[in-house]
Amino acid sequence: MSDYSKIISLLPYKRPFLFVDEITSLNDDGAMGSYTIRKDEFYLDGHFPGQPVVPGVILTEIMCQIGLVCLAMHLMNLDEDSKVLPAFTSANVDFLAKVSPEDKLIVESKKVYFRFGKLKCTVSCKKEDGTVVAKGELAGMVVKSEA
Repeated sequence: MSDYSKIISLLPYKRPFLFVDEITSLNDDGAMGSYTIRKDEFYLDGHFPGQPVVPGVILTEIMCQIGLVCLAMHLMNLDEDSKVLPAFTSANVDFLAKVSPEDKLIVESKKVYFRFGKLKCTVSCKKEDGTVVAKGELAGMVVKSEA
């Protein structure tokens, strides 16, 4: 297994909005990585008090960061001085199971196409036990930033 910490370090996100713990596989056809939901995530206190559930929009963001942005950065062959700005363009995601604090999520994407700077992927998100919590298609662009 290769070390993909370089890709993670190039991501334009920081805690509390960085949702990538590890990338375990990354090639021209897809990406795989994981993120564990922490007990102190900023959105859990209010969604739902006493019985926290990860919102679908956060699951979509986790899927985008691992399955779309990391893959796009790989395909763009960026170096350590590169700064990027992801632009999410579309999502068609089905949510299939509840996600709670301390769940480890494994995201896997498969490239549908990458052309004219736009990447489209099929993406699935599973718990460690194999339960599929979300799946669908995501698309977006990652452009080099001057800032």
